[in-house]
Amino acid sequence: MRFAASLGLPIALLACSYAFAEVRPTVIELYTAEGCSSCPPAEALLGTISDRSNVIALALHVDYWDGGGWVDRYALRAATQRQNQYARTLGRSSVVTPEFVIDGARDVEGTKESTIVDAAKETPNGIPIALSIADARLRIALGAAAADGPCEVTLFAYLPHTVEAIKKGENAGRKLDEFNIVRAVVRLDDWDGQAKNLDVPLAKLPPDATHMAVIVQRKGPGHVVGAAQIALR
Repeated sequence: MRFAASLGLPIALLACSYAFAEVRPTVIELYTAEGCSSCPPAEALLGTISDRSNVIALALHVDYWDGGGWVDRYALRAATQRQNQYARTLGRSSVVTPEFVIDGARDVEGTKESTIVDAAKETPNGIPIALSIADARLRIALGAAAADGPCEVTLFAYLPHTVEAIKKGENAGRKLDEFNIVRAVVRLDDWDGQAKNLDVPLAKLPPDATHMAVIVQRKGPGHVVGAAQIALR
C-alpha cells in the first residue's frame, strides 16, 4: 500500500433526499495502480464481482505510482482527483492503494474479500436511469424524484478486461489480469430531481472503452443515488 500527501479538512456534503422505488446496481470503485504490489489481489477480487448484473464495478487507476519505475498506461489524473475528493468527503487525511469505495458512502482499504462480496449482494433503490445508443451517441434519460439539493451526473467509459505484462516497478515480471478499467471520467451535469435527458457523442470517448456507466451521486462526490451501465458492443 502507499499513501499520498495529506489532505485538508473534510468538506461538508450537500444534503439530498429522495423517494425511490427502483432497484439499482451497487457501485463499487477500486482505486489501484499497476505499480502497486498490493493491488493485484484487489484487481482479482473486482474481477469476481464485475459480471454481476446488480453491480457496477470500476477500476480507477491513479497516477501517483507512475514515478515508482513503471508508468501505468491506464492511469488517469481524474482518478487521482476523484480519490482525493472521496478522502475529503469521507474524512480521511490521506489516500491509499488499493482502496474500494462502496456506493460513494464508505471505503475499504486493502483487500477485504468478505466485505466486498457482501457489498456486491446489496440491492439499493435509486432514481430511474435509462441508457441507449442511437446515432453514435449515448442517450441518458434521468427520471424525476424528490430532491432538496443538486447532485452530479458522471459518465465512466471502461474496458472490461485486459492482461498487462509489467516489466518494471514492484510488480516487475508479473502478468496482471485487470477488469473494468476506467478509460475516461466525464462530468456531465447537475441533477436536481427533475427529469432530464443528456447525450454524449461516442466519438469523444476512448475507442477501447466498450462499456459505459452513468452514476448520479451527491456532490462531493458522495452517496450514490442512481446508477446504470450499458455495453456498446
